Amino acid sequence: MSESLRDQLLKSGLARKFKAEQAKPPHRPAPHRSAPQQRERSEIDLAKAYAIRDSTERADRDRAQREAEQRAREKKERRQRLMQLLDGKAQNAEDADIARHFPHANKIRRVYVTPAQLPRLNGGELGIVQLAGRYMIVDAATAKAAGNIDADSLVLLCDPMENASEDDVPSDLVW
Repeated sequence: MSESLRDQLLKSGLARKFKAEQAKPPHRPAPHRSAPQQRERSEIDLAKAYAIRDSTERADRDRAQREAEQRAREKKERRQRLMQLLDGKAQNAEDADIARHFPHANKIRRVYVTPAQLPRLNGGELGIVQLAGRYMIVDAATAKAAGNIDADSLVLLCDPMENASEDDVPSDLVW
């Protein structure tokens, strides 16, 4: 319907076509990126970012779970080894009537000993080991072996060469 001015001039013969123009295709402006294309691209990038984040979080959770399971296996193995080591070696006496107090887990705990065991316990010949919530009196070598298996299991092993305690309370004091 409406022709461009150039086309009208060419038809009327007032304008000439140049060979360079004939060989060259007409100039088309570069397509502008419209908002929907940019939005789609950002949605794709955002989706990729979420997918990457999800995969890294999943990998972190899996790694943490594997580490927790490994720690639980190691703890169970240590407990089994302690049970084997301490089997039949506990020297707790049913007729013990002297309470020997000691600090453990930020609390003052006690184990009952006989009059013969108290000086041996304070002298470092005997030690106290915890297993399954029980405090067991064992000889010093067994206590050291238990401490090598699990440092938390060795509760008390007095050092006979140690100077007076820092609070100046004798270890053989009966409360």
